[in-house]
Amino acid sequence: MSFEGIHNAYFLGIGGIGMSALARWFQHEGMLVSGYDRTPSPLTDQLIAEGMAVNFVDEIAAIPESVKSNPSKSIIIWTPAIPATSAQLTFFQSGEFQLKKRSEILGMVTKSYYTIAVAGTHGKTTTSSLLAHLLKSAGKPVAAFLGGITQNYQSNLILGEKNSKEQTLVVVEADEFDRSFLRLHPNEAIVTSADPDHLDIYGDESSILQGFSEFLKLIDKKGQLYIQQNAALRLSEVGMPKIKTKTYGLRSAEISAQNIQAKPNSFVFDYESEKQTISKLEIFVPGFHNVENAIGAIAIALDHQLSPEQIRQGLASFKGVKRRFEIHSNIENAVFIDDYAHHPEEIRACLSSVRAMFPMKKLTVIFQPHLFTRTRDFAAGFSESLSLADEVLLLDIYPARELPIPGVESAMLLKDIVATKKSLVQKEELFQVLENANPEVLVTLGAGDIDRLVPKLAEWTNERAKRLAL
Repeated sequence: MSFEGIHNAYFLGIGGIGMSALARWFQHEGMLVSGYDRTPSPLTDQLIAEGMAVNFVDEIAAIPESVKSNPSKSIIIWTPAIPATSAQLTFFQSGEFQLKKRSEILGMVTKSYYTIAVAGTHGKTTTSSLLAHLLKSAGKPVAAFLGGITQNYQSNLILGEKNSKEQTLVVVEADEFDRSFLRLHPNEAIVTSADPDHLDIYGDESSILQGFSEFLKLIDKKGQLYIQQNAALRLSEVGMPKIKTKTYGLRSAEISAQNIQAKPNSFVFDYESEKQTISKLEIFVPGFHNVENAIGAIAIALDHQLSPEQIRQGLASFKGVKRRFEIHSNIENAVFIDDYAHHPEEIRACLSSVRAMFPMKKLTVIFQPHLFTRTRDFAAGFSESLSLADEVLLLDIYPARELPIPGVESAMLLKDIVATKKSLVQKEELFQVLENANPEVLVTLGAGDIDRLVPKLAEWTNERAKRLAL
């Protein structure tokens, strides 16, 4: 990617997962990187430690002078999460600055490199991270823009060796939110799922399926598509591209996982396609859904000449992504798992896997709904999937970018949850409630600020284990 004459890259919303990956990329490319975000976070702390200037006050005075005084030598990257009333955004819009959305920049990157895009309403972060790890651990030159922080690299940007004679492969997470994935230029793609979501953007299920259909049309005609079998059924209703396509999934697709075994710390399975079988693969990021994610990643990796042994080693060494089925504690009667799940299908996949791993233990779930619109649109689905737990503790809805909707609150989920115990809980009373609940397996779910409770919950779980051992 080349930006002739550009010296400065300034990010409005630099602390976002996707934005920070691009910020790291620009810095890697030799530009001076700076930016604004609403509040400090561990991620902005990391960016500052890496040498980027980050400000947290939405004022023109906070913008570095090197950016303000050099419109022609600066590029401004912004996210729709920045409000239209932002003083900094208004300043840049009123000047001669070159403004680009994050999705536009990713589009420019993917146009310049051989690109593997991973799309899906859920599963895309783990799948893209695993694929990038398989390629990198096998010595392939790779650059990956991810929607989460990988445990192996402690970053959302993965870079391979520059001195390789092979062509760099770009793995990019193709985000359907705001139709961002329609700006990409994929040579090949994985689609992990196509369930209804982001109805505040798309309006209805048929529109989001149409969005995915438009994305599939962007795949190079000489490329290929690996698509999860249920997603293929959904998208067949609106039209599939005329390119090489294979379905994957658990047990019954063209490429499948067979002989799946759930263990307390891992899942074991056989990879099976018409071309080959790789037996007794083990992934230490548990979950039936992660086995399925692995199938898609393995299929692409084999196409890029990875050997079965490289697949086996890469899979075994993959540590997962933060907040994707992240196990913080796994000892007798003191298990704590945190997951980003914020859609009914994600919750169902997570809790079904926990049940398989710990079939005889009491399962307590803390769930923070994300967005008023999503809670309203999928209320029945949330109640049904949460009913897989023995006890459900509901926090208030995390609004993110939304204003409250009259009548939409966490309580609306409660009546249809059929767990043995269920209650609404405020954050300040959570730990006292947990003391009385005596959870054997504790799971936190949600895409809001519930992650800020995770370190304290991990500490509480370990301390409780010590008390129980006395």
